[in-house]
Amino acid sequence: MKETQMTREPYLIGYARVSKGDDQSNAAQRRALDAAGCKRVFEETASGGRWDRPKLLEMIGQLRDGDVVVVWKLDRLSRSLKDMLHIMERIELAGAGFRSLTEAIDTTTAAGRMMMQMVGSFAEFERAMIRERTSAGLAQARAEGRIGGRRPKLGDKQRREIAESVTSGRKSGAEMARLYGVSEPTVSRIVAAHRQQFSQQQREQA
Repeated sequence: MKETQMTREPYLIGYARVSKGDDQSNAAQRRALDAAGCKRVFEETASGGRWDRPKLLEMIGQLRDGDVVVVWKLDRLSRSLKDMLHIMERIELAGAGFRSLTEAIDTTTAAGRMMMQMVGSFAEFERAMIRERTSAGLAQARAEGRIGGRRPKLGDKQRREIAESVTSGRKSGAEMARLYGVSEPTVSRIVAAHRQQFSQQQREQA
């Protein structure tokens, strides 16, 4: 019969991650995780700004139903609220729980689950507010005759200079890209548009 959280003691798995402020040492975290009863500790050196870290993914891939992931502090799991909630979802899908020693969060308890639900609700509210502000800004821009989005990096005169320099052979696409600080594909699109416009003008004059 499959073991569950109800039929066996939780297997505690620690996760430790270093940051610049730790002087690249997991010692303090390791001591806290060992004292908490962790049977195994995954030690990470990758940045906390991304969720797809090697040791983190290895740990999640080995989780069993009833295991509990333990961290010293929440920011050891992730510096991003969005990524942290994504990681928490992966842990939950594996049937495991989560504990943060410093913040005293434990999703194996009703209070801990409620806390994480509240965090998720606030995160969703924040995303909704950002979407609302973005939509309102675009609507205001349209009302004022402005087009939303990033301002073009090159003006009409610069685009014309690029196209004429490349089509005349005076400069290569790579040279113009370096000169104006844009990518070569951008230069290629400008030249292609210029040639298309020139061909259309020639047809209209014929």
